[in-house]
Amino acid sequence: MSRRADSDETRATARPGPRDGGRPDQPGRGGRPGRDDRDDRGRTAAADARPDQPGADAASASASAEPVRTEEAHITAARTGRALTTSALHAAATGADTFPAVLREALGRRGLSLERVSERLKARGITISQATLSSWQRGRSQPERARSLRAVDVLEEILDLPAGTLRSLLGPRRPRGRTTPPGAEGAALQILGEDSVVEKALGARFRHFNQETSSLMVHDIVRIGESGTMSGFSTTNVLRAGRAGADRALFVLSFDDEAAEPVDIRVTCGRLAEATYLKGLKSLVLEIHFGRKLAKLDTTVVSYAVEVSPSLTRATHYERWSRTNLHEYLQQVYFHPGALPVDCHRYVREKVGAPPRAQRRIPLGAAHDVHVLTSRCKPGVHGVAWEYGP
Repeated sequence: MSRRADSDETRATARPGPRDGGRPDQPGRGGRPGRDDRDDRGRTAAADARPDQPGADAASASASAEPVRTEEAHITAARTGRALTTSALHAAATGADTFPAVLREALGRRGLSLERVSERLKARGITISQATLSSWQRGRSQPERARSLRAVDVLEEILDLPAGTLRSLLGPRRPRGRTTPPGAEGAALQILGEDSVVEKALGARFRHFNQETSSLMVHDIVRIGESGTMSGFSTTNVLRAGRAGADRALFVLSFDDEAAEPVDIRVTCGRLAEATYLKGLKSLVLEIHFGRKLAKLDTTVVSYAVEVSPSLTRATHYERWSRTNLHEYLQQVYFHPGALPVDCHRYVREKVGAPPRAQRRIPLGAAHDVHVLTSRCKPGVHGVAWEYGP
């Protein structure tokens, strides 16, 4: 798997490790799932978090215009107690009732890039940049000025939507001037960057990603099988409510290898309400309910384990990204006796894609494991990397 995202994100990857100058691709674990726990872990840059780096506006805008297709989302073997349909989970993951989600869905259905849409609007006498359209469909901003509202009316025609479909979904006017994204979103963006895997996996929910809770302590256990690929991982997360009424948390797990997919999910503390695997993003979204509404400053424990199908390449590192300070973070990696590494080291990144720093070798224990315990763990990406012999 890979890393985890706010609330919990991790990932493990088989890509070049920090010493090779490669980036673990989003927090995660061995195959590459990411999670999101108000503390994101990066197991290989996951849940994780950054398939589209800022680049040409046209390219990134066009990419983000294509939503994850419903058929690409499937439910893993999760013990939910009841059947959850793919369409229902997909709608939940993308926030299907919002202006950004409906716009994204319509663009994908029509197969139009943001460049084409911008050109068609210009042909009708309305100039709206691709960057603005991208901002609308990602929920960063919304149409409010007279010209923008006229563009929305024309968009409904271009996208074959009934008149008023998009207009009716617009919220109240937002304050003018440049503003910093809300706390949770802004902190996540500082670590993950724009257009991350986590943001795409959560859709409209990214804006309020685990705003009601924060992680105090996290314990990740990653297991590497005989072939050197990740066979599974488990996480225990102690969460504290920042406000009264918090009753759930989201986790995004990202995988680096397309062959590595979650095959079983077990929640031992909490109740699994959603398990959606987005194949196009190689990410798993979990929503876990606490079973009660927390009072402000109350704590709760969430524990879950995920088994992973064999990947095609060996895992070489595991990361978790965190947007908040953790009291403690414990990373453990267990290796099969037939796949022992010759060298292991820990490292930290200020954000996803940044060069590793604070690298230090760590010894292999008697149980064929390595661990890193970090107290007062600061926001950033925290990882363990290893190398195999010839």
